[in-house]
Amino acid sequence: MDLVPALEEPLKQPLKSVLGPATAKVMAEHLGLHTVGDLLHHYPRRYEERGQLTHLADLPMDEHVTVVAMVADARLHTFASAKAPRGKGQRLEVTITDGSGRLQLVFFGNGVHKPHKELLPGTRAMFAGKVSVFNRRLQLAHPAYELLRGDDPDESVETWAGALIPLYPATGKLESWKIGKAVQTVLPSAQEALDPLPPPLRDGRGLVSLPEALLKIHRPHTKADIAAARDRLKWDEAFVLQVALARRRHTDGLLPAVARRPSPDGLLTAFDDRLPFTLTDGQQKVSKEIFDDLATEHPMHRLLQGEVGSGKTLVALRAMLAVVDAGGQAAMLAPTEVLAQQHHRSITEMMGELAEGGMLGGADHGTKVVLLTGSMGTAARRHAMLDLATGEAGIVIGTHALIEDKVQFHDLGLVVVDEQHRFGVEQRDALRGKGKQPPHLLVMTATPIPRTVAMTVFGDLETSVLDQLPAGRSPIATHVVPAADKPHFLARAWERVREEVGNGHQAYVVCPRIGDEEEDPKKAKKTAEDEAEKRPPLAVLDVADHLAKGPLNGLRVEVLHGRMHPDDKDAVMRRFAAGDTDVLVATTVIEVGVNVPNATAMVIMDADRFGVSQLHQLRGRVGRGSAPGLCLLVTEMPEASAARQRLTAVASTLDGFELSRIDLEQRREGDVLGQAQSGARSSLRVLAVIEDEEIIAEAREEATALVARDPELTDLPGLRTALDALLDEEREQYLEKG
Repeated sequence: MDLVPALEEPLKQPLKSVLGPATAKVMAEHLGLHTVGDLLHHYPRRYEERGQLTHLADLPMDEHVTVVAMVADARLHTFASAKAPRGKGQRLEVTITDGSGRLQLVFFGNGVHKPHKELLPGTRAMFAGKVSVFNRRLQLAHPAYELLRGDDPDESVETWAGALIPLYPATGKLESWKIGKAVQTVLPSAQEALDPLPPPLRDGRGLVSLPEALLKIHRPHTKADIAAARDRLKWDEAFVLQVALARRRHTDGLLPAVARRPSPDGLLTAFDDRLPFTLTDGQQKVSKEIFDDLATEHPMHRLLQGEVGSGKTLVALRAMLAVVDAGGQAAMLAPTEVLAQQHHRSITEMMGELAEGGMLGGADHGTKVVLLTGSMGTAARRHAMLDLATGEAGIVIGTHALIEDKVQFHDLGLVVVDEQHRFGVEQRDALRGKGKQPPHLLVMTATPIPRTVAMTVFGDLETSVLDQLPAGRSPIATHVVPAADKPHFLARAWERVREEVGNGHQAYVVCPRIGDEEEDPKKAKKTAEDEAEKRPPLAVLDVADHLAKGPLNGLRVEVLHGRMHPDDKDAVMRRFAAGDTDVLVATTVIEVGVNVPNATAMVIMDADRFGVSQLHQLRGRVGRGSAPGLCLLVTEMPEASAARQRLTAVASTLDGFELSRIDLEQRREGDVLGQAQSGARSSLRVLAVIEDEEIIAEAREEATALVARDPELTDLPGLRTALDALLDEEREQYLEKG
């Protein structure tokens, strides 16, 4: 065993001891790479063939890119300027081409001499810089470049061995080819890489060894080399992550918990008796899964995902009532004050006198339902905390305020987390730590999650899905309104809103921005120079003002946004819920949990600035009653743009799972162009959550079996090392989110 640390050493070596301090500093600060192992796992984003040129038409704006292209022509201009009044200022304009498209490079001042000599027509090179638009043409200003010559034997053999040129996720401070040279320096250490995969798994699937995979991904001779390396490295990522999750499930499964079984004719029965409708089959099935978990002496860890409006809150409330019945308390954690207040209001309404335990007129076996948020007054807050500590309150609904040290529970039996994607695992754990024994945990999300994402992001939880909508929910028609191409469509949209209000209904108008932000002078200057499509997003305050004076003149228009005082927000929501407001102009604070059945229309301004799942969430706020819903997605983006295609996809289906697939595929594309170009890292580098569904599912099975046999991973030092690295990174990400 003493050999293991010695074997690990080469990959743990700090980069500054191998590459030199300046390069190592840039790698650490801009790419998050600190050790030789980090650099070996910084894989090429794509490969160019020496003879082939990059397709220039597809370059993303405002991103750092690396392209392989040929110089078409170069012109040196002399001009007068403040620094060179006698006409001695120099500007070199070089046009490069991929055979069809063109891109302009510009060099100024003293920076023109070297490129003027080297970038002659016909020269092939790699160019790196930030893509911008000047005079409606794509350009790179002062790009770095590296000539691709075949005449310098040392350089071409050493640096560009093989016909495939790896292009790395790079930054403005460190070009792809410099990263390539650094990789060349540390590549011999790849031979010392400890293999995280157990040999039977590797051999059984015909995967190459880790050292071979690292060599092939950084210095491939053929496309088959790249494929073999990626197949192997995908397995590493999937397997190490699934082992981490399997160990978490294993550890959680060993914890003790109090079994909570509802009493036969207690609070839950009284609640069910007063429901004005019957539960859907889906709600009954999921409730049974939850009640079975609650009855065991190990903590439940369950993810409840359901479409917007599928009745998740009702299922969660029944679980909370079962726990209160069994003598425990339940806490519901919501991501925003608006949502916490909304849940508190709807739960007390659903429970009626059952929510007035200990009060005059309250039911005999009722309980108190309290709200706890950060902005409550001191007296109200103290009162709520006292009710929790004494056990007077069986149910508490709150925001992050619930996690604070001062909050004590009498006997916390269940934690319900709403909209999990907004909370870290540590925040979940902080609340769970408030029980005398670990409480049961139910995590809810209205963002439908493809199975593989559930297995990776929520892999420590069992999953229940509510995919039926309750009876009485109406269909929602969604249409794209192309405001720039067809302004009369927008005018018609406001007429439709007036018609809905005329029929006794209400409407939402959603905008991406509030409108009272301080204008950043740098940004303002940039906006003025930018093209029209760079205008700032539409703002709630401006749009509300325009509508009240113009197209919706005479209707009762109010605004709602996150920076309003909580009491004001609550008052606005109450007026809207009571029907005293016709049109609510809001930011995405209404995205989750807001329930006003009489609201039938929604107009989303600058809809292209929202993500697919966010649009789906927003749209779920209408059509909650018996009248059909209408959602209009207003955009100025041209028909051919990716943003318009995204909106068309949202308009074409109400199936959240289908949309979440589209969203993930598109965002993945965005990550490849955006994050990878700017050098940001996610812990998944080659594994694509959607495409690699099979690998993830198989890795989960293998990991679960391995952890059941050997939870300590005694004979797998390589796997233990990889796990430590993964968990360090996760911890780091959590601390950054803070």
